[in-house]
Amino acid sequence: MTEFSPLELEIRRLIRSSGPMPVWRYMELCLAHPQHGYYLSRDPLGREGDFTTAPEVSQMFGELLGLWAASVWKAIGAPPMLRLVELGPGRGTMMADALRALRVLPPIFQALNVHLIEINPMLREKQRATLAGVRKISWHRSIDEVPEGPSIIFANEYFDVLPVHQVVKLETGWHERVVTIDENDKLTFDVDFEPMPRFEVLLPPAVRAAPPGAVFEWRPDTEIMKIATRVRDQDGAALIIDYGHQRSDTGDTFQAIARHSFADPLKNPGQADVTAHVDFQALGRAAEDVGARVHGPVTQGDFLKRLGIETRATTLMGKATPEVSADIAGALKRLTDSGRGGMGSMFKALAVTEPHLASVAGFGEEPPASAAAAAAGTEAP
Repeated sequence: MTEFSPLELEIRRLIRSSGPMPVWRYMELCLAHPQHGYYLSRDPLGREGDFTTAPEVSQMFGELLGLWAASVWKAIGAPPMLRLVELGPGRGTMMADALRALRVLPPIFQALNVHLIEINPMLREKQRATLAGVRKISWHRSIDEVPEGPSIIFANEYFDVLPVHQVVKLETGWHERVVTIDENDKLTFDVDFEPMPRFEVLLPPAVRAAPPGAVFEWRPDTEIMKIATRVRDQDGAALIIDYGHQRSDTGDTFQAIARHSFADPLKNPGQADVTAHVDFQALGRAAEDVGARVHGPVTQGDFLKRLGIETRATTLMGKATPEVSADIAGALKRLTDSGRGGMGSMFKALAVTEPHLASVAGFGEEPPASAAAAAAGTEAP
């Protein structure tokens, strides 16, 4: 007899009682089921986990984001209190690196209140250990819980795990993609029998002419609109870095990752990370719809180079052993390169700011120096 994961047993029960399950609901259960959800039951990061994020690759990533925050703080008038918020902060590595960079700027460092949005109890404890020396720090389950005030918000690999809706184009129209149980008693993809009425009028123009069989994905605008509304009304900026596409288009990107390899997203639900690419055009459009200003998207490689990552790497290598220097060079390549294994072009960066902030570091044509450090009037640490 085939053994199913605890979550698969629950999903099968729900399908048998209520019918085929929309992909967004399946993804939501896989990641956030109260007992068996992937993000509530383990530490998924690093060599022993299922995937590695940019902050785990190199300290340079978080340091540059810290200096980026400093440049924004100065641009919005250097308020005496600033909320530094991170959505999905992993083990706290990126925030620790950002704060280390900010220590060389006492005015902003003293102004900071750190707020971490985290639902995983295990990761919260690791964040507490990583950030043990930080005095003004709070944890929340949602950005709604963060007190009002000027804010800089980091969202690194956060949007890709928000549940994604999928629809499939058939001759009869666009049908929602669902998960069901086939005749061999296996979870499988199917489509809802009834088409979604007048769905095509909601689609981006480039998608409306898609051929039969095309898959279109979208996420509700709720989260990005919360972020955009906050920085619009209370001053500040949000920096979103994730893997995805710059333009809205068709394509099935729903996938699972386990032990750093791709896996079947319908096998062993709750035991692997399930994600889908981020539509950066849709994020930008939603932010602009509420009156915020959008900068980018640009590739992660271009963004980090404009902030001076190559200069920072050279500085670190000048003080390191040959072995450590090789590791730094490898990390630089992985973060900025567009080739196989590189994150430079697959990952994009997008900034959302209050409407009067005309430019932010990393999104213009800055020279290859630390644009953020220059804007803050200091050298990178």
